[in-house]
Amino acid sequence: MFTDLPLDELRAYRPELPEPPGFDAFWERTLAEARAHDLAARFTALDAGLALLRTYDVVFSGFGGHRIRGWFLIPRAAAGPLPCIVQYLGYGGGRRRPHDWLLWPAAGYATLVMDVRGQSGPDRPGDTPDPAGYRNPGVPGRLTQGLLDPDDHYYRRLFTDAVRAVEAARGHAEVDEERLVVAGHSQGGALALAMTGLVPGLAGALIDAPFLTHIRRAVEVTDAGPYGELGRYFAGARDHVDRALETLDHFDGLNFAVRATAPALFATALRDDVVPPSTGFAAYHHYAGEKELKVWRFNAHETGGTDQRAAELAFVRGLFGRPAA
Repeated sequence: MFTDLPLDELRAYRPELPEPPGFDAFWERTLAEARAHDLAARFTALDAGLALLRTYDVVFSGFGGHRIRGWFLIPRAAAGPLPCIVQYLGYGGGRRRPHDWLLWPAAGYATLVMDVRGQSGPDRPGDTPDPAGYRNPGVPGRLTQGLLDPDDHYYRRLFTDAVRAVEAARGHAEVDEERLVVAGHSQGGALALAMTGLVPGLAGALIDAPFLTHIRRAVEVTDAGPYGELGRYFAGARDHVDRALETLDHFDGLNFAVRATAPALFATALRDDVVPPSTGFAAYHHYAGEKELKVWRFNAHETGGTDQRAAELAFVRGLFGRPAA
């Protein structure tokens, strides 16, 4: 069933921004602290059994200088420097294996896949620990870690890692630093959306069902997925609700959307109970750059699936033209 507002209302839905005081200063300070650590990006070649690609195990310094893992894949026959897709991952899983990320290199682009600190799953293994602690108790999952202080929150670390992943990709000799696109679905979509407000000069963004967007509404209209962690936390931590929401405002995609300049392709689905469609429409309407939106009326959190991938391929080709053979 449809999970949110009627489509006519969604097309006009533009809520107020939840921007906290000092938002820009918070992120300027956060990234300055991260950049005090040497990025020290290393790309180590490995044989992943992919004859048409060159494959590398990646490590670079993210938040706190913590070493973040990833994969870098590049078409063996392509002449660089190439456009690059920086791929961010969904909630509860890691970077998996190189052969899981063939779409973009098969299309002729360099691809950097960033692992997610502290997340892994039985079918989505990760390789990056999260060395940082957090002070408040939370429910299982990542969303309530450090929820009472923006400096302490899990997503401060992860968003910073994502910025540093772009910097690692741009520093590779076979990447054209001016032709870089960020991409992701759900949590990955949240990271891609945040990068449009934190990283200047992006060539484009693929923002599919972005999590952590219009959070104050999401937590009121769904108990599914990670947002359900907030509901369970608030049910016990009754005195912490306002303080916690003020923390989350520092990571809300709406505040990055209004700062965006890169062309973006958004996607949302009207039966999505994990990332309510009103939150995706809100991000789209506030997005300051050129933008397109794919609306999947009868799909849920998968949005358009393989058809969304086809739309993304066409969108990126529209940015860069047909990749050289």
